[in-house]
Amino acid sequence: MNRVLLAVVVLLLAVFPLIGAVPPFWVTQMNYIGLSSLVVLGLLLLTGVGGLTSFGQAAFVGIGAYTTAYMTARLGLSPWVSLWVAIALTLAFSALIGMITLRLSGHYLPLGTIAWSLSLYYLFGNLSFLGQHDGISGIQPLSLFGISLGADRHIYYLIWVILLLALWLTHNLLYSRPGRAIRALRHGKHMAESFGVNMPAYKTIIFVYAAVLACISGWLYAHFQRAVSPSPFGLNYSIEYLFMAVVGGAGSVWGAVLGSTVILTLKDQIQNWLPKFFAMDTNFELIVFGLLMIFVLQYATGGLWPYLSAAWQRITGTRNKAQVVADVQNALQRQAEPLPQRAKPERGSLVLEVDKARKQFGGLVAVNDISFKLKAGEIMGLIGPNGAGKSTTFNLISGVLPLSGGVVRFAGKAIEKLRARDIARLGMARTFQHVQLIPDMTVLENVALGAHLRRRVGILSALLHWDRRSEAELLHDAKKQLIRVGLGDYLYEEAGNLALGQQRILEIARALAADPVLLLLDEPAAGLRYLEKQELARVLSQLRDEGMSILLVEHDMDFVMRLTDHLVVMDFGTRIAEGTPQEVQQSPAVLQAYLGGLDEDLDLDDESQQNNGEGV
Repeated sequence: MNRVLLAVVVLLLAVFPLIGAVPPFWVTQMNYIGLSSLVVLGLLLLTGVGGLTSFGQAAFVGIGAYTTAYMTARLGLSPWVSLWVAIALTLAFSALIGMITLRLSGHYLPLGTIAWSLSLYYLFGNLSFLGQHDGISGIQPLSLFGISLGADRHIYYLIWVILLLALWLTHNLLYSRPGRAIRALRHGKHMAESFGVNMPAYKTIIFVYAAVLACISGWLYAHFQRAVSPSPFGLNYSIEYLFMAVVGGAGSVWGAVLGSTVILTLKDQIQNWLPKFFAMDTNFELIVFGLLMIFVLQYATGGLWPYLSAAWQRITGTRNKAQVVADVQNALQRQAEPLPQRAKPERGSLVLEVDKARKQFGGLVAVNDISFKLKAGEIMGLIGPNGAGKSTTFNLISGVLPLSGGVVRFAGKAIEKLRARDIARLGMARTFQHVQLIPDMTVLENVALGAHLRRRVGILSALLHWDRRSEAELLHDAKKQLIRVGLGDYLYEEAGNLALGQQRILEIARALAADPVLLLLDEPAAGLRYLEKQELARVLSQLRDEGMSILLVEHDMDFVMRLTDHLVVMDFGTRIAEGTPQEVQQSPAVLQAYLGGLDEDLDLDDESQQNNGEGV
């Protein structure tokens, strides 16, 4: 949302309760929309961005509501004291529940959230000191600077100020170093972990953040309603919040407000009009909501906000979100200083040693006691027919898969028991056989994710936008790497819009942003045209000259033979040959593996040119 539109929205919100023609009902309705939007905003981050489905947010609303109800109505304490106690309880409960629940995957995660949501709901209704199913009444109204907020028109301002603040904080978080890690959560753990992102930690962070927003909503709800009971904190309300998040869409934080507005307004109007239309007193809104959900999932998987935003841009001619973000990021980069670079090992020194590495999947031996060494300033090719175990070997080296046996040493340290993110800290970066990018994130931000470990930015700094200097440096380095690989004209294009060959080059730029000592490239030339392969070969040769070590898997034999210094050939998980490209081309075992022994006079270089019709 651009600044002019934002100013207009804030002004309209400010004068809304003051308009004499506005009925009190709509002020109350706006209060409910604001309260729901706080919960849905957390769900948008948790489910829409992070890909973690939760059916338990209403329970955290209940924690906030019941904490302040008990402390103010039963103990006579200040509501503002109860707010901090409620947040502290929510932090403790959500962190504990998150560490347990978020280990689940697939459908087990939402089922887990349903389980603890129902548990808390029944706990609220059965504890005598919380009033059991009758709840707690007589909650004192809020007051601020001596002004009572008991009236709907007065608490309205507090609700919407807190909501606008939460929207600003969440927007800051999403467009930051931690935000890029959060946006990577739903796109597979292996990619992000390979660049040092602590995936379990970030899952817990957004789970706790969403819970705190729900808790604050519950605290406000208790003082708005002046009474609490278990019914608003059950599973059906959690489902409704999730529905609001889906309808609003994760394209913008404002999707939370849109989804809450649409669902609560429809719910009220359907309850009023459909029974009159059908002359029946039936719960029609459930049927309509079900149909609406089917429609959204079928025709608007990104929610309604992207359509509303696009329509506004067409009508007013204003810039889209990517253009606004580009301006902000360009302004940041003008303040940037170069990031410090890692010292490269002395040329010729041992960088990587794989000693009898073995990987078994049940009875299948995918990698069979393979050994080789890679030195600094050297490009080594790992080649072999399809299914030879090359990518599995990559995954063993980078920590994506655990070894069944053997040792891997990197920079003189045994790493076979380290996690992928810990290996990344030592100076290893990689690309993947199947491209793993974040398609709805810009090219520049995808590459900046690769530099995740080169700056430390806490969640609080990201929320309050205190990370300008670090963010500028990360984006500046990402831009430098993109220019280096020839993608400087695509900085603010969404990565999903690039051609496959460009996406592979983008992955290389992202790996370079990590400032690695060792670069692992899994089929980097796949999908590239002849001139693109030439340019890639030039970039890799330059990196070798700068002292970087490169291990690559590739099927284009002409590309491999012309570029590499050393080759290891695998077949059925076993090393069958090793040596210079010239030596490997003459190996009978290699000819047998590639050509089935049909023509022993035909070398690999000739075979690749016949198959590909192109060279580097």
